[in-house]
Amino acid sequence: MTSPAETTDTPQAPDPLLRQPSQTGVNRGRRRTLPLKYILNKTFSALVLLLFVTIFNFFLFRIMPGDPAKTFAPRGRNDNPEALIAMRKRLGEGKPLYEKFFLYMQNLFKGNLETSYSQHQSVASAIGDRIWPTVLLSGTALVISVLVGLWLGTRSGWRHGSRFDRMASGSALTWYSVPEWWFGLILIIIFASKSGLGIFPIAGYSDPNSSLPHFLDVANHMVLPVIALSVVYIAQYSLIMRSSIIDERYAEYLATARAKGLRDDQVMKKHAVPNALLPSVTLFFLSLGFVVSGAITIETVFNWPGLGLLSEQALSGPDYPLLEGIFLVFSAAVIVMNLIADLIYPLIDPRVRAA
Repeated sequence: MTSPAETTDTPQAPDPLLRQPSQTGVNRGRRRTLPLKYILNKTFSALVLLLFVTIFNFFLFRIMPGDPAKTFAPRGRNDNPEALIAMRKRLGEGKPLYEKFFLYMQNLFKGNLETSYSQHQSVASAIGDRIWPTVLLSGTALVISVLVGLWLGTRSGWRHGSRFDRMASGSALTWYSVPEWWFGLILIIIFASKSGLGIFPIAGYSDPNSSLPHFLDVANHMVLPVIALSVVYIAQYSLIMRSSIIDERYAEYLATARAKGLRDDQVMKKHAVPNALLPSVTLFFLSLGFVVSGAITIETVFNWPGLGLLSEQALSGPDYPLLEGIFLVFSAAVIVMNLIADLIYPLIDPRVRAA
């Protein structure tokens, strides 16, 4: 016979039949709606940021010094006051600022980016003509940088303190601090100028008089600017990946993997690298946004006919419609790629979904 004390002190196991189905359904529903809420929050934040950038875009270039009428007026009319007044009126510079702003927003929502002062065509057409050379140049440099930088960072972090690590990390820190435009000029002096080796073209996208096929001619012109861009990107990816690998190197789950009999390289590739890639994934998608914006200094140094060189030409005016269109494309590309990174990150790291 069981005593009352034993009946009171003995813990009773919970009966699974007493669990209410409604609570289980609520929990499952919350798990299903959580990703949707996360997506909506990130998308809304991106749209608000894009709206702010759109408004800021207008006022940023209106405070720039310079008179577009004097810059783009026909020769001989720069000193004619009546011609300048007529030119300003044609460019819409005589209107109040608030009227210009509402006209800018109205045209933007209609998809009309106005007409460029310097290119004598619509802003959309001017940007469309230049976007492919920029994507080709910056995209090639980015792919090379990701492959080489992640490999260097992984090997350097996994062999932390070794001679390879000291050489790779020291070189990465050095190249990361080098201005890319300065390095581009050094490459031109050494490999393209007549006083140097002269084995690559100095500038441009292609040579109409070249005997090479078009794609080889373009690739020949890309060598120096791609190297100038890639060196800085390689250093950036290498340093970030090295830091991530060092953080993961002595984690407990890696000791468990070694205890199962996996070789050191297998532990690195199958366990350490996938977790260490998370910061690099974010950086990669942000870099994709900058692929569209390109590198203004490199395109200017090598006279590469992309959006960077177009930005430099628009700044000399100033060409307000073109500057506004280019800046909006640059900003939208970065915001969209940042949004994609935010949406993909929870799929890679479950801790983000649980947060």
